[in-house]
Amino acid sequence: MASDYAPVGFHFKVEFTGIGSDADVFFQSVTGLSVDIDTEEIAEGGENRFKHKLPVRTKYPNLVLKRGLLVNSDVIKWCNDAIQNGIFNPVDIIVKLLNEKHEPLMTWNVVHAYPVKWAVSDFNAEESKIVIETIELVYNYFSYK
Repeated sequence: MASDYAPVGFHFKVEFTGIGSDADVFFQSVTGLSVDIDTEEIAEGGENRFKHKLPVRTKYPNLVLKRGLLVNSDVIKWCNDAIQNGIFNPVDIIVKLLNEKHEPLMTWNVVHAYPVKWAVSDFNAEESKIVIETIELVYNYFSYK
């Protein structure tokens, strides 16, 4: 039976094709699953009321993943290879929005992603918070079903 309610956005997992362990699928947040279409304006001779706007290409923002810092992470080793050693091995990333039975409701396939930024949250002795790591990735495009 299909649900008439919008799904919740807190139950998801992120899989890196070919890398990562069972712990590498859990993230606090995923942003950047959006697309814009660039347009080009064409002026038509004799038509002065408007310019035609035609679609040109799609544009995807960077994918940003956040989670609690994992000390022994295959994903972070992959990031370090790119950032510290200049060894870029693009991978596909699968983001799955899950239902209450942990089954995928929607799946986004992010194609040819590689890291361009890795950061950890600030350390502060006056706060009792976990350390959050942020991974920023560029990618070619995504498809979803």
